[in-house]
Amino acid sequence: MSDTQQRIDDLVKSSDVVLFMKGSASFPMCGFSGRAIQILKACGVEPKDVKTVNVLDDDAIRQGIKEYSHWPTIPQLYVKGEFIGGSDIMMEMYESGELAQVLGASS
Repeated sequence: MSDTQQRIDDLVKSSDVVLFMKGSASFPMCGFSGRAIQILKACGVEPKDVKTVNVLDDDAIRQGIKEYSHWPTIPQLYVKGEFIGGSDIMMEMYESGELAQVLGASS
């Protein structure tokens, strides 16, 4: 595992809810990242309880997270170390109630 992949693995496992995104929870830098934060809020997750990683701050993380998850886009949500998906998957899971269940199990 490369240094970048190890850093990502450590980040993913550092908190119950980890969101790799563009910007921060209080200042998303793209619409998809903003939507991901809104979906988490709608599920009752406080922004302070989400570990956000701004991929714009570190190009190695920005590229490495795509390899780590085998998923080409950002944002990416992880719950208890498990890759959940991007904002489209999050929205589908939110609408079905599945995301709230996954997140509820994390608290």
